[in-house]
Amino acid sequence: MNVGEIIAVHRKKKKLSQPALADKLRNYGFDVTYKAVSKWETNTSEPSVTMFFTICKILEITNLYELFFGSNEHDPLSFLNDEGKQKVMEYADILIASGRYQKEEKVIPFQRKVRFYDLPASAGIGNFLDYSDYEEIKVGQEVPNSTDFGIRISGDSMEPRFHTDQIAWVHSQDTLEPGEIGIFLYNGDVYIKEFSVDEEGVFLHSLNSNYSPIRINDNYPFKIFGKVLGSSNTKKVTILTD
Repeated sequence: MNVGEIIAVHRKKKKLSQPALADKLRNYGFDVTYKAVSKWETNTSEPSVTMFFTICKILEITNLYELFFGSNEHDPLSFLNDEGKQKVMEYADILIASGRYQKEEKVIPFQRKVRFYDLPASAGIGNFLDYSDYEEIKVGQEVPNSTDFGIRISGDSMEPRFHTDQIAWVHSQDTLEPGEIGIFLYNGDVYIKEFSVDEEGVFLHSLNSNYSPIRINDNYPFKIFGKVLGSSNTKKVTILTD
């Protein structure tokens, strides 16, 4: 079986649609759509290694070697039928339940670097974001995998989902779908807002009904910096500077 067949077969076993699998991947911080899943399953493209292992976790794929190559001569389970494998697993359950044979788990903190802008993106009145004024910080698994930078939020216009002094985690991209939350530059100010397009034009919406939508005028500079993947309270996120 190739990568596409593995994904398709196990997705169907889990009774997940392509959009549902894409949604689960987004929960792990991967910015994908059902079209990407379709391309993988038709072998038009392949997911990255990290994304593929995440797919295996979601679909509960536990033996990639057998799926790709068949029986594994280094794994005795490969030579057993389903009944034999079940007996081995039953005995393994007995060993685990005894508490005498469990291995020690060493937790290695996962960290990576992202850009962090301490100048706030306003959730009320816009503030200018100087793209040269940032520091690199180390973050852990509490930050979505696709994050390219973090920026502090100011104001209450995106309540109740986003709160002042939180850090918004953003994936850099210059386009958004209507309804997605993003970081925008408009007329010299930077905002965190919901992107909206209708027959009347392009708008930046607040989640707090006390604030009016901002209509984008073509006469003023407008730029999309990226899509907001989530946010963290400053006290709960681990930020380690060099």
